This record gives sequence, C-alpha cells and structure tokens, in this order.
Amino acid sequence: MTYDMGPRPASPSFGDADLVVAFTGGEVPPRSAIPEEFKWRLSDIYTSDAGWEEDCLRVRAALPELAAMRGTLGESAANILRCLRLQDEISMTLGRLYAYAHMKSHEDTSDSVYQALSDRATTLSVEVSAVSSFITPELISIPEGTLNGFISPENAAPDENFDDYRFAIREVIRLKEHVLSDEEESLLAKAGDMASVPDNAFSMLTNADMKFPTIKDEDGNDVELTDERYIKYISSRNRSVRKSAFEALYETYGRNKNTLGATFNGMLKASRFYADARRYDSDLASALNGPNVPISVYSNLVDAIESRLAPLHRYMALRKRVLGLDELHMYDVYTPLVENPYRDISWNTAKQMVTEALGPLGPEYMAEFVKGLGSGWIDVCSNKGKRGGAYSWGTYGVHPYILLNYNGELSDVMTLAHEMGHAMHSYYSMANQPYRTSDYTIFCAEVASTTNEELTLDFMLRTTPERDRRIYLLNTRLERIRATVYRQVMFASFEREAHERGQRGENTTSDELGRIWSGLNAKYFGPEMVVDDLISLEWSRIPHFYSPFYVYQYATGYSAAAAIAGRITTEGPPARERYIRFLSSGGSDYPIELLKIAGVDMSTPGPIYDAINLFSETLDEMERLLEETASTNESF
Repeated sequence: MTYDMGPRPASPSFGDADLVVAFTGGEVPPRSAIPEEFKWRLSDIYTSDAGWEEDCLRVRAALPELAAMRGTLGESAANILRCLRLQDEISMTLGRLYAYAHMKSHEDTSDSVYQALSDRATTLSVEVSAVSSFITPELISIPEGTLNGFISPENAAPDENFDDYRFAIREVIRLKEHVLSDEEESLLAKAGDMASVPDNAFSMLTNADMKFPTIKDEDGNDVELTDERYIKYISSRNRSVRKSAFEALYETYGRNKNTLGATFNGMLKASRFYADARRYDSDLASALNGPNVPISVYSNLVDAIESRLAPLHRYMALRKRVLGLDELHMYDVYTPLVENPYRDISWNTAKQMVTEALGPLGPEYMAEFVKGLGSGWIDVCSNKGKRGGAYSWGTYGVHPYILLNYNGELSDVMTLAHEMGHAMHSYYSMANQPYRTSDYTIFCAEVASTTNEELTLDFMLRTTPERDRRIYLLNTRLERIRATVYRQVMFASFEREAHERGQRGENTTSDELGRIWSGLNAKYFGPEMVVDDLISLEWSRIPHFYSPFYVYQYATGYSAAAAIAGRITTEGPPARERYIRFLSSGGSDYPIELLKIAGVDMSTPGPIYDAINLFSETLDEMERLLEETASTNESF
C-alpha cells in the first residue's frame, strides 16, 4: 500500500478526522487547546491530586515499619518474606507517585504545582532508598546455605512462598563477593556525590557555559549555533552550511578541550575507584557484572564489527559519488543522499501505517496495541511548555504511557513504532510477572522498540514499488545501522581503550584521547574519508561516556531486534510466539538467557554478522537503484 502524504493544511483543525499534528510554523498552542483525545489519561493512575497526597502519606507511614525490620532478616524465612513484601508494597506506591508527578510536570514544564510534586516524589524516593538500604547487606550476611534453605520450594511453609523473590535473592548471592560491609557500603554511598561531579561539570559546561558562534543558514541568515541545532545544520544539503556548523561546533569544543579532558578523566577515576572498591578486575567487568553479561559479548561485538568494515567503506564511497564530491569530509556524513518524499503524514495515517506493519505480531498483540492507540496511553501533540522528545513510561498495575511530540515526519512514525514497542514490552511484562521481576534491563529494553521499527521499515519496503521512495527507505535503513551499530561500536571500542589506559595509569590527556578517536574514525570510515583534524574532539561531546559501558547496548539491541524481526517475517507464528514469551518474561532471568527465548543468542557474534549482512544487502539494492536512476537521467 502507498500512503497519501498530501499537503498539510496551513492551520490544522483539531476537528479533522485525519488530524495532522504539526506546529512547525505559527504559534504552538497552550495545553488547554489540545483536545482530550490527543492527551494521555493520567487519571488512570490518580483521579485527583488528593489521591496522590493520600498515597504519599501512606508511604511515609510505612517507612517506620520497614525500618523496624533491620537486624531481623537472619532470624527466619518469614521475616525475609514479610520485609520483601512490604518493600514491594512501598516501591509500587512510590512508583505511582513518581510517575504521575513527573509525567504531569512534563505536560507543561512551567507549571510550578507539578514541578513541586516532582521534587517531593524525588525526595521521597531518596528517603525510601535510605530506609531500605539494610536489606541487601543483611541478606548477604546470612550464610549461603541457610539462605538457599529459606528460599527452597521444598522447605517453604504454605505461607512462605518465595516464587516471586527467588531470582532476586539468587542475584544477591551471586553478587555477594562484590558487596562490602555496612560501614564500607555507607562510605561508597556517601562518595556518590563526589563521583557525580565529572558528569555534572560536563553537563554544566556543555549545556550552560559553552557559547557557540553564529553561522549562515541556507538562506544566508545569521543563526546562532547550539548543540541541539547542530544536527539540523550538519544535515544541510548546502555543503557550506554543514562545513560551517562542523567547524564552529568543534572549534568551540577545542577551546575547552583541557577542561573537557579533566572531566573525562574524573569519570575514568571514579569508574576505577568503584571497580577497585568492589573487587572487580576491570571497569568493564564491573559494568557488565550487574546484568550478568559476559565480557566476551562485548569483545565479540567489537571484534565482529571491526572485521566487517568493508560494507561501511563501500557506503562511504557511494556517499561520495552520489554527493558529487572530490573529497568526502566528516561533515558530509549526515546529509541525506536523496530528498525526503515522506512529509506531512497525518496522525491517523501514522497509526494506520504502524498498525498494518506490525500485523505479523499476531491478533493477541495487535488487539492490545490498537487498544493502546485509542485508550489514553499516548500524549500526541506539542504544546507550550511540554517536554521535548519522546519516551515510554508507566507504573506497575497501570497501562503504559507514551509521550510524543508528533510533527508529521517519517521519523515521527518510526518514533511511534519505537515507543509502542517499549510500551507493549512493559504491558506484557506487567501482565505476566510479579512486581519484583517485571522490570527489564537496558540490554533488553531496546530490543522490543527496535523490533517494531524494523518491522515497520520492512513493511514499507515490501509495499513501496516507487523507486524514489525505495531509495529513501533503503538509505534510512543504512543510516540506522551505521548510526546504531557501526558508530556505537566505534564508541565502545574507544571507551574500552580509554578505561584500560586509565587502569594502567597511561596517558589519557585530551590530546591522547583525540589521537585515539581520530584513528578509530580513519579505521571505521575507510580510505574515501578525509579525517578532518577537528573530528579528534568529537569524543569530548558524547554524554553517554559518563555512564561507562552503556553505548554497546544500542548495537546489541539493534542486532537482536533485526534478527527477531526477520524471523517473525519469514517464519511466522513460531517466531512470533517465541517473541511474545520474551516480552512476557520481564526481568525474570539474565538478559542473554531472556533473548534466547526469542531465538537470539547474543553470546555469539552471529546476530552481529547478520546485521552487517543486512546492511550489505541493503547497500546492494540502493546501488542498483541509483544506477538505474542515473541510466535514465532521472534525479531526485
């Protein structure tokens, strides 16, 4: 099916059945002007703020009871179970308080009432953490044999069923050697404020203190560059605009490189301190042990990608040819190769596109999916003061929620598919798991969202015969894999090298980090790329590096999702049923084991190779279509 991407009306009417929610021009409306059907329904959490206040009092009243259990857990299985159940009750209520307050504040960030509620929810969260901090150390202090005896199904009394907590307690036992004494744990907790200084300083420097110069836009107007606006100008079809943006941004970072080097080194030292304190061999081992991801998964990922860089080099050569450049520079990477034929997509059309695309997920999945689209799950429109971006959130016992700022672009359609993937993961997890195992790790979190995106893109490619649209969609897939797999693995390679150098006490000055970064860019982008000197500063603007060893999960998530989506499309119901079981498993096992339920083994490099094969096959078709276009003297 080819969807009608007709012209957007100059003044969108909220009464239109096929509403276009886009305020790219004109005045953004106040929230009061947005019809209820395009708002999420937070009253499903609390019907009024009074209900929120009642639950806030309820949590505070329960804290003394929890605190009174300190020192009693080793006495009996019943004491452990009573403590964990009370902790869950408090945490579930706190989750409702926290989600409601913050989501209400995101509706209009200038609303001081809900900003105050958000602050109170955050403060209460800290208090709950402090009161419950005794639980893990006390469980660990119980002899392992005794603790295993407590949770054994054979030994449990009828009213002492540990089914909901068995995995969590086994996790405590597994991590026992890395948990310190009460006094040492207290000191580590107090060191947390100091350890956060590098990240906070980086954020303040790059978001508040650094000032960027003005550049000329496509129309010759002076515009002030910011980090947020950078992607717009670096993607410009006008090469002088993107070159100016590139130079302005990185020259500014260059003037602050010593400070940025100091904040980065502060992060390295904090990471090393915690790894040493908890008796890990390396920073990487410390980061991966929490979700129990083997270090070999990280190594396999980097090694697999760096052994298969030829397709990326070929893509860069194609980019150089299509753009008609004598030299391909780092500021030529983001500009689209063809014009975007997908614009002004109405909200109803977006919903129809995604619903049809996800049909292979089956009637059970789609029934709840369609219900979610029309049952107060989604906050669709931009309005004055609304938080930017998009996310999926929620709280146990209530349906998931999605915040969007829909603007009628194909990227917005993909965002809808992405966030509904998260939402449906949460829906299945909450419907099938007790509270304690309903949350899933970051390693798994991006799989469901990216599976939805891949199914949507695959559906569009299968149903789009027009050459210009196919080329655009193929280029979209290439860019997704380049940015999510190749680029994030390059980040992961840099991150591993930087931490290992810090661990060995070797040079990690800003100049040395820049040398490593430039070398990786030359390696990944290949011989067609001119590695501009200024790109050596790019490492200094990546905020994810202040959450050590986080970025690799984007690449593993995409690889797993692409494998799952491909099998659902080709195998049908058996693959779909495996995937639904994965969604329903929440956090009931380690992420590597959970993905095996869906038929993907991330302990091997196989899924990584499959993602690169998909990139190569997509590139083959795009090259063929571009050659056909050139032979007929067509243009876009």
